[in-house]
Order: sequence, then C-alpha cells, then structure tokens
Amino acid sequence: MLELGIVGKPNTGKTTLFNALTACNAPVASYPFTTIEPNVGVTYVRTKCPCTEMGVKCNPQNSKCVNGTRFVPVRVIDVAGLIEGAHRGRGLGNKFLDNLRMAAVLIHVVDASGSTDSEGRPCQPGTHDPLQDLDFLEKEIDLWLEGIVSKEWEKLERRMKTERIDLVDELTKRLSGLGISREHVSRALKDAGFELSKFCSQLRKISKPMLIAANKMDVPTSEQNLERLKKTGRIVVPISAEAELLLRRASEKGLISYIPGSNDFQVLKSEALTPAQKAALEEVRGLLKKWGSTGVQELVDKAIREVLGLIVVYPVDDENKLTDKKGNVLPDAFLVPKGTTARELAYKIHTELGETFLYAINARTKMRLSEDYQLRDGDIIRVVAARGRVA
Repeated sequence: MLELGIVGKPNTGKTTLFNALTACNAPVASYPFTTIEPNVGVTYVRTKCPCTEMGVKCNPQNSKCVNGTRFVPVRVIDVAGLIEGAHRGRGLGNKFLDNLRMAAVLIHVVDASGSTDSEGRPCQPGTHDPLQDLDFLEKEIDLWLEGIVSKEWEKLERRMKTERIDLVDELTKRLSGLGISREHVSRALKDAGFELSKFCSQLRKISKPMLIAANKMDVPTSEQNLERLKKTGRIVVPISAEAELLLRRASEKGLISYIPGSNDFQVLKSEALTPAQKAALEEVRGLLKKWGSTGVQELVDKAIREVLGLIVVYPVDDENKLTDKKGNVLPDAFLVPKGTTARELAYKIHTELGETFLYAINARTKMRLSEDYQLRDGDIIRVVAARGRVA
C-alpha cells in the first residue's frame, strides 16, 4: 500500500494529525519526543465515485463510499520529531529516518503559529520563525541519504575508472530498499551529476517529494506566517489538526455528522454535549467558515493527486453490471500513476492477467481498448485475457 510519512520537529502536532487521519489514539503531549516508536495507520484519499453518475449502488471492497465520494486507503507513518543533527543520531535521530524508507511523500508538519522553538519546546506564539524549520529538515534528510549512499560511492567511483559499469543500475540496486526506483536515480544523476551531496539532495526531491502542513491555523499568529511560507515556493496547505481530530472524534461517537474535507457539520445529539463541547464545536465551525475546511483531508488529497500525480480507476469483471465475479458493484478503486496503460493495469491486478492480456473494455462507452491505452481518472475498466481468464 502507498505510504505517506509525517515528519517535522517535535511538538508541532504531527501525532495529532496522525490521530485525526487514522482514528488512532497515539499518545500526544506538549513536550518533545512524545513519539518514540513510529505510529502506523491507514488514512484515505478522496475522489468522486462513479456510482452516482452510473446510477448504481456501489459495494466497495478495498475502499469506502460516503454520499458519492470514494475514499481510497493509503498507509501513513508518524515518526519521532527530528532536530538538527538527527542524521548523526541526535535526539531520536537516524533510527526514525530509517522508518521513512518506503514513504512515497513526506508531509512536513510546521507549527505556523511560531509557538515551538527549534528544539520543539513550547514558547510564546509568534516568537519563533517557522521558516527556519524548513531548510533544516530537508537538509537532515539529504544528509541521511548521503550517509547511506556514501558507503558505496567511492567504490563505484574507482570501478568507473577501470571498468564499464551501468551507474544507474548499480545505484538502484543499493537504493531499492528506500523505495527509490531506477527512474529516480537516473533523473537525479542527470540533474546533479556525480557529486555526492548534490546527487543526494536531488534524489530526495525526486524520490521523497515533500509538502508543508502549516499547522495550528486556529492560532492568530499563524495567518501572517502562512503567506511567508507560501512565498518560499513550496507546496503549503494550511491545516488545524486539532480541529479535525475534534470533528472526527465527535462524528465517531454519533454526536455530529461530518464528512472529512467538508466546510460544515451537523449536530445530531445536542442534548449529549456539554456547554464546553458546544463552545469548542462552534469555535471549529468559525474556523471552517474562514478556511473552507480544516485542511487535513485536502492535505492527503494534494499529496496523492497533485504531488504524486495519481489517478483512480475501477476494474470490473462485468462492464454492463459494473461488478466483480461475486456481484459486488464497483468493488475496487486502484491508485495508479497518470500515463498507466490498460496492460499495466492488468499486471497490477494479477501478473498472469498482464501476460495474457488481449484487450480492455471501457465500461462507459463499451469500446475496446488496446494495451497501450492510457487510463483516465475515473475510468471503469474490464480487462480481457487469453485462456478464459477475465477480470
């Protein structure tokens, strides 16, 4: 399953964000290094479900549908807070950088209110500049990668002088355990050349793209810092992890009706709420009116859809009934890169299906599709294979 990594210095709200995303109960406290062992859970990226358009009642098996919105699962990992020198083991250091090995995207949680210092200790809101937290974390990850790559770098350099080697292949073999592909290595070498630090920095940007979660937007000092964060040219999403967690917990208890990413909620059991709870919910409602949402669901959507450029497709066995072999309607939603072909989808479903691929069928148009047809977002596809194998 695709993985998102939550990173940042201590005490910025990383674990609160994790809990809001996953409905877990990882411990949260206002002191550095509350998280020691990494927290792992499942969250969801949303997309429009074809059920409404196609006039059917869907029966999702690998995802869920809420009022015509399909929520597709992705894995999320929350690691210990990182401080300067983490790559050398300072703080809880490189062990936790290692936990990010398979993350496809890194979500850097920044305290936009400026109420935690560079070590993650609480301070007066507005007294710490959150822009200082951007470069240090990116540099720590660069140096972590450099520490891994440098072990083989000199050997490869010597071999290049005496024999013909495929440098991209050699590096890919050594980096595949970090979720780094041959394409990542090739692009980084092309952009940075054979200079270790530049190569590792470029490799990080390509293989571990990052977006900024500007957290604590409910604190007044955050708004001016948000504009400054955006001016750095990074992808920045304003969020309030605490507000999202409050809404999801209230929704789980049946106190309110709330769909993640919505700009409002409905109170269902007003009589069950204490005056303090009612006041907290109204405060969150004001936040929703100002920002349009808590930003948390948008954060995941942007990471998957924009940063990684993934689309959602729906494989079926019957293009007329839109079902699988068991009769489930629109059962599965697959996240695939833009440009994925019909045959590549077949391989994702089952290796044998890819090897015996004959053609695909677009369930909307009933047209046959060749193996090199590039899938579009929201496509409903039947794959037809030789020897009677169909999916």
